[in-house]
Amino acid sequence: MAEYVETESGKRADRPKLAAALSHAKAISAKLDRLTRNVDLLRSLVASDVDLVFCDLPSVPPGPMGKFLLTQMAAVAELEAGLIGERTKKALAAAKARGVKLGNPNGARALRGKQTGNAEAVACIKQKAARRAQDLHGIIEGLKRSGITSIRALADELNRQGISAPRGGQWHPTAVARLLSRLSQSSTTQRSL
Repeated sequence: MAEYVETESGKRADRPKLAAALSHAKAISAKLDRLTRNVDLLRSLVASDVDLVFCDLPSVPPGPMGKFLLTQMAAVAELEAGLIGERTKKALAAAKARGVKLGNPNGARALRGKQTGNAEAVACIKQKAARRAQDLHGIIEGLKRSGITSIRALADELNRQGISAPRGGQWHPTAVARLLSRLSQSSTTQRSL
């Protein structure tokens, strides 16, 4: 099983990760307006051999009626995206007409050098993450020995065991991937010493 994550706008039609997912997929599950707000893209998805399942529309019937409902809902989402853009442009123009300075008054100059004061804080955060990874090393190795090796399965098992994620709460595959990366870096560093 492969997992594809894409952080593109629902308005865009050029979706490389989506195209890759479609080449492997039997089904796609998502929220409709997060997947696409482009009616043409949705029509091409509906026409593909992939079953579409939308988490926010569990009762959409299969077949022609479901396809019709999906395209109508995508059309509404596309309209809403366009209206949001128009409202934003009008609000910015009105604010500018009132004399409001938009953006940072100092421009990009204000951002230069801001990151340098954070070096110590970033180093501290990285050290804490490395220590947390080492604390979990034995647990992760035990899970792998028991046959739980995929990132998603590791996240599910850590959640099942009540082990909190680095920022508290539930483990997600991204956090497990970072944990595994830290453990890999740590073991590489230890081997080179």
